[in-house]
Amino acid sequence: MESKFPSAEERQSIVYVSDSFGFATLEDKDFSETANFINQILMEENVEVEQRPFYDSLTLQVTENSFFHALTGNPPLSPNQSTTTNHNFNLLDPFSASASDFHINPHSLSQPPSLTVGYGFSNLDSCTPHNIFNDADSVSHQFWRGFEEAAKFLPPGPKLVPALHSKGKEPMNRLGENSYGLKSRKNDERKEEEQERRSNKQSALSLVDESDLSDAFDRVVLLSVANVCSVQSEAVKAEEAGGGKGRAKNEGRKKETVDLRNLLMMCSQCVYGNDNRAATELLKQIRQHSSPFGDALQRLSHYFANALQARLVGEGMFSFLTSKRSTAAEFLKAHQVFLSASPFKKFTYFFANKMIMKAAADAETIHIIDFGIHYGFQWPMLINFLSNREAGPPKLRITGIDFPQPGFRPIEKIEQTCRRLANYCLRYNVPFQYNAIASKNWETIKVEALKIESNELVAVNSLMKFENLMDETIEVNSPRNAVLHLIRKINPDIFTQCIVNGSYNTPFFTTRFREALFHFSTIFDLCDTVLPRENECRMLIEREILGREAMNVIACEGSERVERPETYKKWQFRNMRAGFKQLPLNEELMTKFRTELRKSYHKDFVLDEDNNWMLQGWKGRILYASTCWVPA
Repeated sequence: MESKFPSAEERQSIVYVSDSFGFATLEDKDFSETANFINQILMEENVEVEQRPFYDSLTLQVTENSFFHALTGNPPLSPNQSTTTNHNFNLLDPFSASASDFHINPHSLSQPPSLTVGYGFSNLDSCTPHNIFNDADSVSHQFWRGFEEAAKFLPPGPKLVPALHSKGKEPMNRLGENSYGLKSRKNDERKEEEQERRSNKQSALSLVDESDLSDAFDRVVLLSVANVCSVQSEAVKAEEAGGGKGRAKNEGRKKETVDLRNLLMMCSQCVYGNDNRAATELLKQIRQHSSPFGDALQRLSHYFANALQARLVGEGMFSFLTSKRSTAAEFLKAHQVFLSASPFKKFTYFFANKMIMKAAADAETIHIIDFGIHYGFQWPMLINFLSNREAGPPKLRITGIDFPQPGFRPIEKIEQTCRRLANYCLRYNVPFQYNAIASKNWETIKVEALKIESNELVAVNSLMKFENLMDETIEVNSPRNAVLHLIRKINPDIFTQCIVNGSYNTPFFTTRFREALFHFSTIFDLCDTVLPRENECRMLIEREILGREAMNVIACEGSERVERPETYKKWQFRNMRAGFKQLPLNEELMTKFRTELRKSYHKDFVLDEDNNWMLQGWKGRILYASTCWVPA
């Protein structure tokens, strides 16, 4: 059987390419496994056409309920009931991957999954942990349906409400040619989406071809890593040349000095005060001086203006739902670029894996419960660590928790992650067992569903996922606290946590807008410094991730607003109240991180520590925080 991955010599050559572009890493041979893992996904046949998860869950719920009733004769579950789907995969013999066993709860088909939001750099590999379309009377759904019905009775004339999502270089992307073309155009789009969904369902009946990859795969891995690693050198050249084409393109605009941040703040106050005329005039000024192809502030202003416009006309979730989505392949390539250009993900993965390894030094069985596993980018590195353990590799069990997918295969994504991780365990001779749980409400998961055994070390892991859980402002019994209490019941040997550090979770709009402006300004400035302006992956990150996240923060309210980060100090209080105590940071590991940061990354990246939290940021602003907990 030919190897699916590059040989040891070829992996060393990957490290050499990485070093030549200034991306020397902590134990490069270990971290290269993450890059190889992403390349394996990119080589799969369906990834080029597969879209990122997107759910119109109200329509989905009606359809699935009818199928459920027809197939089982039982009434469908109520909209507020929890959905849980389980799948077990056993690979106890590292040389046999045939022992797989599927257990799917049919009730899962009656429940709509949650909406996936583009989640900034924090959530490049995650889904939104809450079903924001629980209620059939949600604001976005009523707006959509009402807009369609009203369009039937409108006389000929210009369009009353412009659509807000961007497409290509156009600042506004229209839904139709005129006001009464709206319904027919939407119906055409829905028919196309339905045909695409049906074709996807048909293809989903057979598993993705995972036969041995040829020598071409090895070449793709090498070339892909080389291309990714060349991104920062391109940015440096562009900076030395005075900013490249992007800067020259907007040179004429800079003749007129405009304080875009002040205009955005003034516009947000007008929107909040329902002063539509003043807000519209300010938006016009902002659009004259903003662009998705300009500098950091111009790009930030472009996406914030879109979000303010959506809030102004009351179609925040409508704009979010109708925006054009990237394919999974585009998204993975963008993720590769970000992994190479910044230390955030790499240091986070390395920190969590090393702390788990330290806790499991003598364990014969390690059970990892991962809240929000998605593609599982973190675990190839750990599998490599375990294979090199002096006492031999332990048995590895992973319980992957994520959200159900739409259609007839709600657990398909988690199954794919299972197979990919199984391939890595086969390569490194690590006995492997996988338990998949698809649930839209993580706080309702039962400890029994995790299948914890008495003789194993249990590690709970959550990296940048909990900021999407609802809090006390939405539900009296906070799902955040409920999930923490669930973890406390598990009584893990270690709980590794990384959070997005942000203050834009307040229910007061003007305060939330100001904090979001500060936060996103930092990230756009980071991108402008370390990535060239013409880089397609950078533009995809800004449009599909940052732009959509800003749209959710600014234009949505209530349960529709799922981007709800808190500061690490607030999370510290929550965790301690739930019955956890912190572990001290590993000083040797922190010293390695500081050396690596100073040697390989831009001088404006920040690495600090406070109250046993590892803090990462840019130009003094803390963006992410990591720590470890044990039961008190």
